[in-house]
Amino acid sequence: MRRLSSVLIFGLLITAASAAEWTEFRGPSGQGVSDQTGVPVTWSETNNVTWKAPIPGLGWSSPVVSGGKIYLSTSIDHPAEGDKLSEHELRAICVNGQTGAMEWNTELFHRTGPLKMHGKNSHASGTPLIDGDRIYFHYGPHGTACVKTTGEVVWKNEELTYAPQHGTGGSPALADDLLIICCDGADKQYVVGLDKATGQIRWKTARDTMPQKGFSFCTPLVTTINNQKMAICPGSEAVFAYEPATGKEIWRVRYGHGYSVVPRPVLAQGLVFVSSSYDQAQLLAIDPTGHGDITDTHVKWQTDKQAPHNPSMVAVDDMLFYVSDRGIATCADARTGDIHWQERIDGNYSASPLAVDGKVYFQDENGEATVVAASKKFEVIAKNSFAEDERTFASYAVDGPTLLIRSERHLYRIGAPRTASR
Repeated sequence: MRRLSSVLIFGLLITAASAAEWTEFRGPSGQGVSDQTGVPVTWSETNNVTWKAPIPGLGWSSPVVSGGKIYLSTSIDHPAEGDKLSEHELRAICVNGQTGAMEWNTELFHRTGPLKMHGKNSHASGTPLIDGDRIYFHYGPHGTACVKTTGEVVWKNEELTYAPQHGTGGSPALADDLLIICCDGADKQYVVGLDKATGQIRWKTARDTMPQKGFSFCTPLVTTINNQKMAICPGSEAVFAYEPATGKEIWRVRYGHGYSVVPRPVLAQGLVFVSSSYDQAQLLAIDPTGHGDITDTHVKWQTDKQAPHNPSMVAVDDMLFYVSDRGIATCADARTGDIHWQERIDGNYSASPLAVDGKVYFQDENGEATVVAASKKFEVIAKNSFAEDERTFASYAVDGPTLLIRSERHLYRIGAPRTASR
């Protein structure tokens, strides 16, 4: 009965959220699921593109949408010349959803120095989070800021310091009046709760582990299980669930020496799904109803067969869909882990899949999309790509019956534009 109640509670949250605007990484539910219909299945550089807008700088934050406006973060990088140090303008951008025109472009932080970054990362990889007329931008240890939808800066926080191995990553999650943020550097690892109104630290909880490699890049999942709200925060060597209001640990599950953890947790069929990422990714299905160290008691199934290092998973009914970084897509039974199908769809993958209107959309790092039926039988519905050779690591956003796709230098709206609500 406890498992059933948690499923029902979360199911109600998903139903309410999926109909809302795309306000955070992987949508308002944080699960990569939308109940929208009529979303395009086919597109190309010349087909089904409403507009294509240039985006300055480099950023792998995914688009978020509210009130007909689209928000992104980016970094304008100025490489070092001679004795000069490299400079980085960390900026917030607002794009008109109808026309693709940029409405404002605000610099939030300016950093100078040899900032370490992996070739596949950016200094603006965290996806913004919209809450009413406020947007929260997070650039890892470079700073966190609250901006009004008009572009006016409300507050900035530069206290979340740590050594950003391979660059920044991870997005904030909202829990009532707090932003929950994972801060996992090479030197120290902790999770914080920031007051969303002021940016002040309300609590800061150190990860109680001593990982060989501490850096990770995860986005928390805030949910309610059996009337207990929790923020589920994967990190190096373990995933933790915390009380969002206090930062007190509820439970943890250890997964060896996993590090550089990226996928956001997914909850389905009463189980939480996480990946341990590098070096050998383990996919774990966890019963989240325990307390303390539940590694030996609440892991219901796990597999290392084609588990993802970077893309998050997505669940549809009792099916769990995921894709390995090297392009092996899987549909598994969420309750047992039994494989319904496992097929190569080509390409390398960093973006997370999207489930909408009975289909699952996978997007590879070169902008090629494979759309499959959300079914226990493997069926490719369409393959799509753009003409220009641009890397594409950001995940999809849904805005009405349209897709938003961010590439290395552009933002695309696929399908008919949505009428602004304000």
